[in-house]
Amino acid sequence: MGVSPPYLHDDTARGSGVSVDDAEDMSVPLLTVRGPWDAQLCLDVSVTLRRCFTGQPDGLIVDLSALHDPHSESAPVWTTARQVAAGLEPPVHLALCVPPDLPLADRMQGLGTGRYLPVYAKVRQARVALAGRIPGDQRLSATLRPDPEAPSLARNLVSDACLAWGLVHLLHRSRLVMSELVTNALEHTGTEIRVAVHRRGSGLHLSVADGDPRLPRVVPVSRPRPDLPLDERGRGLRTVHEIAAQWGAVPTETGKVVWATIRCGERVSAPR
Repeated sequence: MGVSPPYLHDDTARGSGVSVDDAEDMSVPLLTVRGPWDAQLCLDVSVTLRRCFTGQPDGLIVDLSALHDPHSESAPVWTTARQVAAGLEPPVHLALCVPPDLPLADRMQGLGTGRYLPVYAKVRQARVALAGRIPGDQRLSATLRPDPEAPSLARNLVSDACLAWGLVHLLHRSRLVMSELVTNALEHTGTEIRVAVHRRGSGLHLSVADGDPRLPRVVPVSRPRPDLPLDERGRGLRTVHEIAAQWGAVPTETGKVVWATIRCGERVSAPR
């Protein structure tokens, strides 16, 4: 039986006014909301926000420039999102983009959220502001060629991160997951691969971006791959599903990002 990851986009969101873009490594995704605010759009936004938070990004930018909300009915959704983001461990930096001439901008300022939920006129301003709040020493990244050395180089990046951040207890599991993500990208895309390791409190967030927009599918693998060292052999994305606390995928403007979060207490399932 196949296993489905918690995709940020699925059939229920297609055709709606909600999209997630500019998420090269899912560190600070951009959630864009378009069209008139109604019950369906509210539901789509709530579902997508929840999935974005599941990915535990460093920050999240919500662009409301194209939202038609003359009576500011969406305001409670954004204040609730702020509370959820602040309550995560570690907290997620949340920012709204609302042109100052829209009623929603005055409404959000009137609620006194500016101090805790910053509102910017443009996405570029929000990106610059969030970049100043996110520590640069909590992220390692590399761009890899689509060749057989890529999984090994990606595993080494994970090892460097675990050693630098004192997370050696996550090293084996994180290497396994990163190896599977990169190998899957090699087998199914053949494009340049961008890998990143982020520290998320006491855990790690791994991401692999490639140039193919097709989302991954999990299929049973009966035998381990002989091309990997014994301690790195796995069973495809099923290994990711069994080891990671959360994982998922999201299409981007240039392809997609597949991500996974490794936390303390999660254990590797015994091979079947």
